[in-house]
Amino acid sequence: MEAVAVIVALIFAVLVALGVIATVKTVRAVKRGVDRTVTQARRTVEDTRLKARQYVQPGAAGEVAQLRLSLRTSMRATQDALRLAAPEDASLSEALQLFERLSAHGHELDEELRRLEAEPDRERIAACLPELRERTERVRESADSLRWAAQDRARRFAEDDLEALSGQIRMEAGALRHWTVEEPEGAAPASASDGAAAPASGRGSGPAAHPEPGPAAEPAAGERPAITGGAEAWQPGYSWQKTHRPESTT
Repeated sequence: MEAVAVIVALIFAVLVALGVIATVKTVRAVKRGVDRTVTQARRTVEDTRLKARQYVQPGAAGEVAQLRLSLRTSMRATQDALRLAAPEDASLSEALQLFERLSAHGHELDEELRRLEAEPDRERIAACLPELRERTERVRESADSLRWAAQDRARRFAEDDLEALSGQIRMEAGALRHWTVEEPEGAAPASASDGAAAPASGRGSGPAAHPEPGPAAEPAAGERPAITGGAEAWQPGYSWQKTHRPESTT
């Protein structure tokens, strides 16, 4: 009885532990989903603000907003392209590492541009813009280069795979249409003209030439089929009877 109680207690403890683990995993998954949603919402709000700012504020302030928006758009597109293609192509692991290093420079540059947006001195903004514009162009060109290379690689693989698949389908289609029976080697193909000329040339040429017997006709109702090849053959309409033995004349 005590052993049963111990087993029940162990089972209960295991069930409680599994329930706690499942609850913790569920809470973490929900938290990740909420964080992801909040991050996307903040990103959307920030991009909308930058789009409005580059049109509302002309001059240096609007150009700073434009630089930030172009930088964020390029980096985000490259990140999505590499992360989506990396699980299917192991060769992109090094490209991902390079992008992580580039992302560090991109975040630093975005932070400098964000601080420059809040700068009240217009002259300082105009003085810092050339250097920030050059850095932004370099980061964008590097990100675009990685993204385009990954896209070209995926497109090339898709074209090669499609070409190989098309070749296999053509071979299979040809095999499915190969329903004719091949004639044995060495046998001359017989034509219709040869078959028609053979009986005509053999007609009346002697006892060696005999026409091929045709298929036997179906007997009519009440008639028996003719038996050929025997001395007592009978034809339709004749009764079965023996011939009388001829008398000797000795």
